[in-house]
Amino acid sequence: MAGINITPLVDVMLVLVVIFILAAPLFTTALPLQLPRAEAPSDASQPRAVHLEMDRQGRLLVQGEPATLETLEGHLREQARLQGTDVLQLRADAAVAYGDLARVMAAAQRAGLPRMAFVTEQP
Repeated sequence: MAGINITPLVDVMLVLVVIFILAAPLFTTALPLQLPRAEAPSDASQPRAVHLEMDRQGRLLVQGEPATLETLEGHLREQARLQGTDVLQLRADAAVAYGDLARVMAAAQRAGLPRMAFVTEQP
């Protein structure tokens, strides 16, 4: 009885699997980055925004007034109402932990500021 020999097919498939296993890490390697630095033209027609500053120790300033993470949402909500805007300009130190920045961004979204702009310095 004659049948199809699948041994060469299995060999080719195993070689392809090995190639993909070896090549996959090359596609997911992260690049070392230094943030924040960006080159962008200044735009005089930018909308009004609530200004939030965060230093490397985690201290927060909303429109120049000190705030804590617990009171941040209320401060942002009040400033958004006073300014009549839904834009937040976030000026964070480059050494701020990503988790701290994520908590601040979540508080801003809960406060009704879904549009955020990151302030960077010119290189």
